[in-house]
Amino acid sequence: MVMENYLNQNFHAVKSKHSSDEVLQKWRSLCHVVKNPKRRFRFTANLTKRNEAAAMRRTNQEKLRIAVLVSKAAFQFIQGAHSGDYQVPDDVKDAGFDICADETASLVEAHDLKKLKFHGGVESLAEKLKTSTTNGLSIDNEGLACRQKVFGINKFAESPQRSFWVFVWEALHDMTLMILAMCAFVSLVVGIATEGWPKGAHDGLGIVASILLVVFVTATSDYRQSLQFRDLDKEKKKISIQVTRSGYRQKLSIYELLVGDIVHLSIGDQVPADGLFLSGFAVSIDESSLTGESEPVMVSAENPWLMSGTKVQDGSCKMLVTTVGMRTQWGKLMATLSEGGDDETPLQVKLNGVATVIGKIGLFFAVVTFAVLMQKLLARKILDGTQWSWSGDDALELLEYFAIAVTIVVVAVPEGLPLAVTLSLAFAMKKMMNDKALVRHLAACETMGSATTICSDKTGTLTTNKMTVVKSCICLNIKDVTKGNSDIPDKALKILLQSIFTNTGGEVVNNKEGKREILGTPTEAAILEFGLSLGGDFQTECASSTVLRVEPFNSSKKRMGVVLKLPDGSVRAHCKGASEIILAACDKVINADGQVVDLKEGSLNHLKSTIDQFAGEALRTLCLAYIDLDKSVYADTPIPPSGYTCIGIVGIKDPVRPGVKESVALCRSAGITVRMVTGDNINTAKAIAKECGILRDDGIAIEGPDFREKSLEELDDLVPHIQVMARSSPLDKHRLVKHLRTTFGEVVAVTGDGTNDAPALHEADIGLAMGIAGTEVAKESADVIILDDNFSTIVTVAKWGRSVYINIQKFVQFQLTVNIVALMVNFTSACWTGSTPLTAVQLLWVNMIMDTLGALALATEPPNDALMKRTPVGRHGNFISNVMWRNIFGQSLYQFIVIGLLQTKGKSFYDLHGHNSDLILNTLIFNSFVFCQLFNEVNSREMEKLNVLNGILNNNVFVCVLSATVVFQVIIIEFLGTFASTSPLTMTQWYYSILTGFLSMPIAVILKMIPV
Repeated sequence: MVMENYLNQNFHAVKSKHSSDEVLQKWRSLCHVVKNPKRRFRFTANLTKRNEAAAMRRTNQEKLRIAVLVSKAAFQFIQGAHSGDYQVPDDVKDAGFDICADETASLVEAHDLKKLKFHGGVESLAEKLKTSTTNGLSIDNEGLACRQKVFGINKFAESPQRSFWVFVWEALHDMTLMILAMCAFVSLVVGIATEGWPKGAHDGLGIVASILLVVFVTATSDYRQSLQFRDLDKEKKKISIQVTRSGYRQKLSIYELLVGDIVHLSIGDQVPADGLFLSGFAVSIDESSLTGESEPVMVSAENPWLMSGTKVQDGSCKMLVTTVGMRTQWGKLMATLSEGGDDETPLQVKLNGVATVIGKIGLFFAVVTFAVLMQKLLARKILDGTQWSWSGDDALELLEYFAIAVTIVVVAVPEGLPLAVTLSLAFAMKKMMNDKALVRHLAACETMGSATTICSDKTGTLTTNKMTVVKSCICLNIKDVTKGNSDIPDKALKILLQSIFTNTGGEVVNNKEGKREILGTPTEAAILEFGLSLGGDFQTECASSTVLRVEPFNSSKKRMGVVLKLPDGSVRAHCKGASEIILAACDKVINADGQVVDLKEGSLNHLKSTIDQFAGEALRTLCLAYIDLDKSVYADTPIPPSGYTCIGIVGIKDPVRPGVKESVALCRSAGITVRMVTGDNINTAKAIAKECGILRDDGIAIEGPDFREKSLEELDDLVPHIQVMARSSPLDKHRLVKHLRTTFGEVVAVTGDGTNDAPALHEADIGLAMGIAGTEVAKESADVIILDDNFSTIVTVAKWGRSVYINIQKFVQFQLTVNIVALMVNFTSACWTGSTPLTAVQLLWVNMIMDTLGALALATEPPNDALMKRTPVGRHGNFISNVMWRNIFGQSLYQFIVIGLLQTKGKSFYDLHGHNSDLILNTLIFNSFVFCQLFNEVNSREMEKLNVLNGILNNNVFVCVLSATVVFQVIIIEFLGTFASTSPLTMTQWYYSILTGFLSMPIAVILKMIPV
């Protein structure tokens, strides 16, 4: 179709993610016919504010660069630091602190090592802030309030919620409504002057009342949307962090943080406030969100600065909070960033294009209609010989013509189309929150409806993430852990417990109730629980050695390690990770007698078959190993890659989530291919994939290292058949996603939870981060956060996405039908009779039915199971399909014929006579036209199915809108005739009006039988 080609050429460049500012600016410049820019572009990105944020980032980058240079220079002169001029303000002294908020803020912001030295270093600064670097803050409610008063709270300034009256004011900015208001004013003046009060005021007051009704209904709808988005924004900002307070480790919201808190940071966390490094290992910070600088910064005791809003890329540490809220650079940047807004979605842009095209057509018809009506008026006056004599009635008639022309523009420019997308998305996003899915970006909601592939993690998404060690192979002996009776030799047991309790990202603590609690990932918790079951003591084991170096686990290395200095002065490294990788690094093993022996082929084969056996039972396998090192090893010495002694292998059970198999089957019936991408052993992955119904006979399971070695030509043949990728690295996942998108044109949804998943989440059409297991880095890169980490929720998101897409199509079909009929009826009537059957007031009412009320009714239809039996739209589907054009033109033709017959034969059919026969006939045309729209609204619920009434009563919004429209229509006809230019109708006339509308339903059935 011509329109689809025009839209693809001019409005198709905007993508669901990462569109350039040039592309976003281009489509805006193409939207010439815009009635109300304030409303039309409300939910589009504010490019000016974005540029301001970018400039602020560049300033931050330069400031930090200079600060680093200055601090390096100052480091040379630190010994010469002297007391300086700093004086503690009296109010801060009275509150019990020895340093003020401005001083701590300037210290971190300027990276001022000299000033830090002057204050005695981090430990001394903690004392001045009245906190403990080991036990954290110890405060009651009074102390908390005092600390908040002096140092502030960790919240950022937000733009205030706009009131309802702001939306009313914006709705009044509609250019056509302003012109109509002027017409109403002139009509009132001329009418009262010629016919007196109140008769002369009826037409003008009718237009004013209609304008006010349109404005208030529009403002109410927009205000409700804004409240929904505000609620969603609050949900997006809920971030928790590990904090030590009163000696206990606990999870707090970042908004509850106070200056003096001790925060525990690990890979993937967002730094919640400005602060100073206390202790930790291999901490690498990504400051790009704050400065735009992509190179990570290493943080240590020598470079202790931690800035709010940055991300922990590697390592773990403890941090002392020194500055919170709007005193931080991130707080100042956020104030600007929040005003930049989200990118507009592809559907919003495309519908802006539709509105522009139809607006131009409508403007043309409005001008022509006004010209024709003027020509008829002039011709009549010339025939009467009164062309030089103009009365008040002539002026009112001329004004009525102008008002009709303007109202045609009101009806013809479908300003509600792009806003209907926002309405539908807001409704869907609110409902999806209840279904445990938090949509971070509007576009993701509609894009998910087009998804053709889901690349899912295994652990925690397809499985429950509730892990327990059920089998072990320690000292070459396989044991069922659930049956107890462990008989590990003492020497081997000591090394095993040392490995479990020191080489871990978890922790065993006593909570406030005095009960033992295990902190850490489910994998770490399972292994720690295993160690405790063997009689180990976490605190004793940790206290008996000194940690020299830590290499945290990440999904690239698939291993983690720790270097310990033991009580006898010897140095030992422990390593833990993917079984095959760790076992390949071993050349010795602890045998059944607890002795260290060479790892011979027989023992190696036994361990490999054990790994395969455990994996075949769908268990995750981890290998534990150690190596004794030279005493001269330093903290900076990397952990050796080989030469280890194998302690043993553990098999961890992580059951498949209930309902996953059914959800995978539902995806398959919906034309969505599910692929498992996991870092686990290939046999474990295949066992779980078969249980979930992902791996089938025609599918391929491949390991990441094999996938990496394939050429592009080989990938073209291989990728469509890959159903499981095991032992994959984040780059393997990224490569698979990119190949699916670019080579095969798939719309790809990807799940991720780790920091290293960020590139794949960024590359995918829809990035899905896990709400429970996911890191803040993963969540920041994602478009949707799955709050319960459940695969079934992902399927729900796909269903809602399809619902949004279909709902907008329904609304577009409905609105375009009204546009076409209203344009053609008024234009042809003007040409044939010199007048139009629909007045300005009536057209405003029709506009409200098709715009705000129509969007409410059709764009908020909840999803049904039938949606998941359709094939996905994919990347290149036409939004306005041939099916829609068939329905639009079919219904338009029927309505046009009906109104044409009423205009020509209506008087004889209804036996109308007398002076008010024209008024009654026009009322009947208006009534029939409105009921045609109401029944067509019902028809639009299904574009292809014959049964349009299925589930109609389940949609309360639809029923309410339809009922309210009927009630208002009766009131307009029967009671507001003076203002709306209508006349009360008889029961017979009502019956035929409703019947005329109802006949559009069998017409719709006939149309749906026509193949396209």
